[in-house]
Amino acid sequence: MSSGNATEQITPLEGAGIRSETAPAPSRHKLRLVPLLEVRQNVPETQRLACYAASLAVAAAISFALLALSGVAPSDVMREIATVAFSSPRALGSVLAQTAPLVMAGLATAIAFRSNFWNIGLEGQMILGAIFASVVAIYDVGPEPARLVLMAVAAMAGGMLWVSVPAMLKQRLGVSEVITTLLLNYVAFNLLLHLLYGPWKDPVSSFPHTEQYEAFERLPLLGWLNLTWTLPLAALLAGLLWWLLSYSRIGYLLDMTSSNREMARAVGVPVAGLTVAAILASGAVGGLTGFSIAAGVEFRMTQDFFAGYLFSGVLIAFLGRNHPAGVVIVAFFMAILLLVGQSLQIFFQVPSALVQLVQAIFIICVAASEFFLTYRMHWRAAT
Repeated sequence: MSSGNATEQITPLEGAGIRSETAPAPSRHKLRLVPLLEVRQNVPETQRLACYAASLAVAAAISFALLALSGVAPSDVMREIATVAFSSPRALGSVLAQTAPLVMAGLATAIAFRSNFWNIGLEGQMILGAIFASVVAIYDVGPEPARLVLMAVAAMAGGMLWVSVPAMLKQRLGVSEVITTLLLNYVAFNLLLHLLYGPWKDPVSSFPHTEQYEAFERLPLLGWLNLTWTLPLAALLAGLLWWLLSYSRIGYLLDMTSSNREMARAVGVPVAGLTVAAILASGAVGGLTGFSIAAGVEFRMTQDFFAGYLFSGVLIAFLGRNHPAGVVIVAFFMAILLLVGQSLQIFFQVPSALVQLVQAIFIICVAASEFFLTYRMHWRAAT
């Protein structure tokens, strides 16, 4: 029978006169290893080259294994690389022709990245550059001898106009340029489709593209390996940008601004103006890239002339460390990678998905080597 007071529960041991004591609970805190990243200082060039070579060797080993599973022997792949890239002057010309627009795309992205403006709108700037250049060509603006120069100037103006919108939103309202530049790509693409399916459509073709440019509206041939003036234009831009960033006061101030904006502002550097100038220069080179493909490769404006250059430009700028020399080197090897991939699809019936996977493996391995060259990893015990 229960009473008003709660009865005390007695354990069997306590009933026998033995008091039990509660054992202390085991600690729930366990030691675990936590990775810590430390920025490396002054990595020797020999170590950097060795790391890049190791990353390429790992990527090649993985790629050879995957291709072997599809019936392509490593010897066939090596022979195809030699054939596509270095077997003849014509093969080298094809690589250089593929390299030139990749260099321009990488430079356009690198300029913006050097100013801490994450320009993901290269495709939109290429489209606007080609549209502005086509306005000059279609409506016969200016005399014929100056038509090509006017098209190039108009293309740069189009790229600058398109990148100025996210630049203004970034400077005035703090809107993320990653979002605005990316969304403007879709706006530019739909504007392009409207023109190609509407007022600018070639009346004698069922495909969506403009009429071909006149001969004086095309980038002329160099007379060597069927290369056009796109290659010297890319080389000129790379050399000019290398000089500006490495030896001019503008490059020094831009590096100071990108590394520490507050310190640069404190010593009197016009941070806002310098950043906007770099962003507009990035857009101008992007527009010029679109013009060089339309006037030097397609000889007209098509609906996919810009395809793939956005992410290629970002990767080239990143792997080239936003330096013009690095951009040129990475663009050259990426051109070889793209051409070898096309050759494997044609002659060995390798699926396009596998080719893209192999290309991605090389890019990821090189990017990983860049990470380990930049950071040193330590492990610390923590609770």
